Amino acid sequence: MDCTIEKFAGVTYAVAAGRLDFDSANDFQAKLVDAIADVAASGGALVIDCTELAYVSSAGLRSFLVAARTAKAKTVALAVCGLSAGVQDVFEMSGFHRIIVIRPDRAAALQELGVA
Repeated sequence: MDCTIEKFAGVTYAVAAGRLDFDSANDFQAKLVDAIADVAASGGALVIDCTELAYVSSAGLRSFLVAARTAKAKTVALAVCGLSAGVQDVFEMSGFHRIIVIRPDRAAALQELGVA
């Protein structure tokens, strides 16, 4: 699993790729929490781009939940985009689609967050 952080025009993107499972969840979560802290300090929004994310386990879902709660506590606008059909199914079965803003692509995520 790989997660890179990109910044463009006041928006921070966490780009996830590969398989998010027990072995990679803690590192992914730490990167998201650090990115949220950075956005909280500098302003803007955070979009987690999952276009290249092939798989997410329950441990990986927990990372998204921690990120959503941390962002809410720090009043950071957060959205997830680019979920594959399989990953989207996992988000829906777990109910995460009700607590995390999910959009099909970056443009729709930015529009939802009001930064487009």
